[in-house]
Amino acid sequence: MASIQDSLNTLMAVDGAICAALVDSTSGMLMGGAGGGVDMELAAAGNTEVVRAKLKTMRMLNLNDQIDDILITLGKQYHIIRPVAANEGVFFYLVLDKTRSNLALARRKTMDVEKELKL
Repeated sequence: MASIQDSLNTLMAVDGAICAALVDSTSGMLMGGAGGGVDMELAAAGNTEVVRAKLKTMRMLNLNDQIDDILITLGKQYHIIRPVAANEGVFFYLVLDKTRSNLALARRKTMDVEKELKL
């Protein structure tokens, strides 16, 4: 089992990682952050709205399922949002430099870190 900071440090070791965060989506508050280049408080609040909107849409569509991850692809970056299955309302947020990262490996590492988190 890993702590919040251990988990974030592991994510920051992913090739191309710019920043990583753990967010409480019930409040939109940052529980922990690492790296730089992005206003993490603003990112936490904004991505909380992304998660809420997706969950609301899933409910409206009567989808009996859960989010594994949400991927946002920008021109220069990948943004991965990964809910923590063992802690409802908590998600990891990882920002990657698109030119220096391997998306498949980053998604896999985010999944591994999510499973090891201990809150």
